[in-house]
Amino acid sequence: MGARRFGSLARVLHLYDTARRSVAPFEPREDGKVSIYACGPTVYGPPHLGHGRNQVTYDLLRRYLTWAGNDVTFVSNITDIDDKIIERANAEERPWEDITAKCERVWFDAMDRLGIMRPQKTPHATEYVDEMVALIEGFIVDDVAYETSDGVYLDVSKVDGYGLLAHGSLEDLRSGARVEANEEKRSPLDFALWKKAKPGEPAWPASFGDGRPGWHTECVVMSIDLLGEGFDIHAGGSDLQFPHHENERAQAVAQHKSFANWWFHHGMVEIDGEKMSKSLGNVKNLLDLMEVFDPRAFRLLILQAHYRSPIDIAEDSMRSNEAALARLDTFARTFATDAADATSDATVLDRFRRAMDDDLDTPAAMATLFDAVRDANKTGDASVAAAALEIADALGIELAADAAEVPPEIAEKAAARDRARAAKDFAEADRLRDELVAAGYVVEDSASGTAVRAR
Repeated sequence: MGARRFGSLARVLHLYDTARRSVAPFEPREDGKVSIYACGPTVYGPPHLGHGRNQVTYDLLRRYLTWAGNDVTFVSNITDIDDKIIERANAEERPWEDITAKCERVWFDAMDRLGIMRPQKTPHATEYVDEMVALIEGFIVDDVAYETSDGVYLDVSKVDGYGLLAHGSLEDLRSGARVEANEEKRSPLDFALWKKAKPGEPAWPASFGDGRPGWHTECVVMSIDLLGEGFDIHAGGSDLQFPHHENERAQAVAQHKSFANWWFHHGMVEIDGEKMSKSLGNVKNLLDLMEVFDPRAFRLLILQAHYRSPIDIAEDSMRSNEAALARLDTFARTFATDAADATSDATVLDRFRRAMDDDLDTPAAMATLFDAVRDANKTGDASVAAAALEIADALGIELAADAAEVPPEIAEKAAARDRARAAKDFAEADRLRDELVAAGYVVEDSASGTAVRAR
């Protein structure tokens, strides 16, 4: 797969595949080239912490594959027509296009602040409606889909192997499905390919009735069009495994087309030990988090958990990762010149590669990074320092090698905070800290007092 070589060793990425239900050697469709499709946002509101995790995870996969010597094509869609978009537009009495345009801008601004590489291609659902209509017409002709008074549904009983990603038989899934009010459906598992328009809703023309595509229909059309049949990796959260990804796969199977060769699913974000979800009312805004903390600390937190594990986002963990970043920034400033002229230590890079090739074991990779930083600080070895900086770059951790000058008024507030702490006036110290954070600075406690730097 175009692997980087360290001495005589060549590593191969082993990655968990949801369909196989195991970790296996990853083999791309074409040697040295990797195609990835990731489910993007439905643009009706600001991104939340779960969005932050999935984007950092996809970015990690993409960056590592690129670092390992592959030409990576990364596609992530924008769902710009959906029930939630229509509901918000109606509630605010605004055109739905205004909602999607604004929310998409907010999305990419947030991702830029997180250091997420933008996709090479960002297809919008509304750009592919004609192709979706043609797909559905073919399903109706082949008697794989059927029309009802409210839309068109895929008959999953006619799809071989339905339930692969859900890890259950068709009968098991049917018995566990929620009973829906639509009595015209042949099975509760059958899903909407097309939703016929209601008064006042946006609609597109189709032979089976004006309306709009179902959510599950969008990605299968766009991914195959842009990446071709049998593309390498389909990425998404474990919450999308069933029914969304299962229903995408079903449509490819119903067309007798090969779909994703690898299913890459990441774990969920938890708040106070509970899975984050709209139903629990604990969805936290990513924008708010980045106003309080250095966005890089969020990436650092995500990297210190395995991508398939749940992760809890808490204030104390964010603060500890800001402190870790301060140490990494200091390290980068110390070794910026010497490391630039050195060759990265092969032993350190090989340890990093071993960790990452073991199903993207980022906790072990981060341990390698911190060990290399400690060793370089102790010995002054520029080669080890260069390896540490290369690892940070491969993981998307942008380090501040140049210290920005702090304005006098900010420096005075930091000094005032030190005086308040010395006087044990902790309420005043906390107030000054909050003011510094609100002004856009990261605040760290060091042996020499309060250290501040621009976020």
